Amino acid sequence: MRVTIDNMNIAQIADSGQCFRWNRLEDGSYEIIAYDRYLKISQNGNEFDLNCEEEQWEEIWSTYLDTDTDYAGIGVNIERSDDTYLKEAYKYGQGIRILRQDLWETLISFIISQNNNIKRIKGSIEAICAKAALPLMGDAPAGKYRFPRPYELDREFFNDRNLGLGYRDGYLADMYEYAAADPDFPERLKTMDNEEALHELKSFKGIGDKVANCVCLFGLHHIDAFPIDTHIKQILKLHYQDGFDFERYKGYAGIIQQYMFNYKLNSKGM
Repeated sequence: MRVTIDNMNIAQIADSGQCFRWNRLEDGSYEIIAYDRYLKISQNGNEFDLNCEEEQWEEIWSTYLDTDTDYAGIGVNIERSDDTYLKEAYKYGQGIRILRQDLWETLISFIISQNNNIKRIKGSIEAICAKAALPLMGDAPAGKYRFPRPYELDREFFNDRNLGLGYRDGYLADMYEYAAADPDFPERLKTMDNEEALHELKSFKGIGDKVANCVCLFGLHHIDAFPIDTHIKQILKLHYQDGFDFERYKGYAGIIQQYMFNYKLNSKGM
């Protein structure tokens, strides 16, 4: 099917550091694995071709791609500001959206992400999925697997050094064990406001402020969450010596963060 979406660029989303199971194919399209399903998507301007039926688009992918958020309105607010750096960052990456990702997969992915790079994060996630070898729903190419749920892996699973987890293996084993014993944990997180969720997440070994904020932003879709890593620290120090105006962007500061992060990471814009 074909859909029209403004303010979306799949290449920019794939390179934004928020999702780790998007892969560019030789024909320029992208494959996405999310919510136990496989999607192939290609872009021509603001038109997108997807290999799914309309019912699946309405039930899964429309929400996943956050089509209900007014990104154009956010862009207008940025353009009306006197923030030169943010305007440049927005112009460079205005096709980025905050995906509505699966919470459990996002939580595990960002525990893996600490002190890591995107290539290694993706490699570890794919190694976990390949080892668990759990089939996707519907049609999918051979060798593509869904993300394992808490009750599907035991502690010994993470002893495998071929997963490339390093010291993070114990953190993942602990989290899988905890969530298997408390299956309501992910749903309980979804009922919390941002501060409550941050406090809960940071109570686990291996989850600090940055990872907790990433989980809130990318897994809970708390789009006011503002993860601060080395790149964002450098931006704030260099361009916002008098402080960043969070009040101006209240309610969607996390989207602003993504424009800044993407600009710094992919354009080398300081």
